[in-house]
Amino acid sequence: MSQHRASAVEKNTILTGITTTGTPHLGNYVGAIRPAIEASQKPDINAYYFLADYHALIKCQDPAMVHQSSREIAATWLALGLNTDNVVFYRQSDVPEITQLMWFLSCVAAKGLMNRAHAYKDSVQKNQEAGEDQDYGITMGLFSYPVLMAADILMFNATRVPVGRDQIQHIEMARDIAQRFNHVYGEHFTLPEAVIDDHVAVLQGLDGRKMSKSYGNTIPLFLPEKQLRKHINKIKTNLLEPGEPKDPDTSTVFQIWRAFASNEQTAAMRREFENGIAWGEAKKQLFELIEAELREPRQRYYELLESPSHIENMLNEGAEKARAVSVPFMAKLNRAVGLHSLS
Repeated sequence: MSQHRASAVEKNTILTGITTTGTPHLGNYVGAIRPAIEASQKPDINAYYFLADYHALIKCQDPAMVHQSSREIAATWLALGLNTDNVVFYRQSDVPEITQLMWFLSCVAAKGLMNRAHAYKDSVQKNQEAGEDQDYGITMGLFSYPVLMAADILMFNATRVPVGRDQIQHIEMARDIAQRFNHVYGEHFTLPEAVIDDHVAVLQGLDGRKMSKSYGNTIPLFLPEKQLRKHINKIKTNLLEPGEPKDPDTSTVFQIWRAFASNEQTAAMRREFENGIAWGEAKKQLFELIEAELREPRQRYYELLESPSHIENMLNEGAEKARAVSVPFMAKLNRAVGLHSLS
């Protein structure tokens, strides 16, 4: 066992994947990106952050979009201050051992387990409601998604995987598959645990629903200043006039404010709502708050987009670090399953 790998097992190893479809928005930022960036600055962290471009192919068959999204998302994380000296930041497709491990895991994963995956069950239900064959339009990529996710996690023996509540099932599946492999071939995998942070904000979008690309209600993260102001002005509000008290706890404007503000700023804005602040003024102050936090990272982001070779170099360095772990570990697993030299 390599020294790097031994140290990884001794302390918590965190793994986070970022699917390369679409452009990051404010909801992604406060819910996943910002906490992960802050964690990357801690000296005692052992973390793997990766661009999940294989996962992107399940949802998107537009090559230009997948490629552009990879570039934008890598630039986003780097612009916001990801400490690549302290964490391993890599592209999933640059670590071929992951897909080899996926096959090993597929050979011990129960089909019945995959049948219970939420994404697959939802697709089947939609087909049944539409009067179609239950597997109409469902690819093996979608069906096998939990196995690929298990391979991402188990390749680096991640002990902690930050996820939303809707992703807990995938961590449980990874544990089940790891236990089965360990039972058949000996103890090779640490069982990962899902990490749920209930304090992380889930932002509402322009229409009051959860901010999501699928709803078309997002505020892209690095909009130019004028467009950011326009998007914030589009946030849905009620018809209460200036001077009329407003309920901050049902307001999208206040909810987004709270995600960017200090405790003192949040308390002050709550008082403003109770005193009947005008919606236009509240949105103006929200714009100024967000703009102050994102102005400098946005400038770095656009500089990085103009320098794709720099982004590529950073990802290549990350892939080298990742493969320093994955190559020897995969050699060990090959021997465990009986795939090794005859001599």
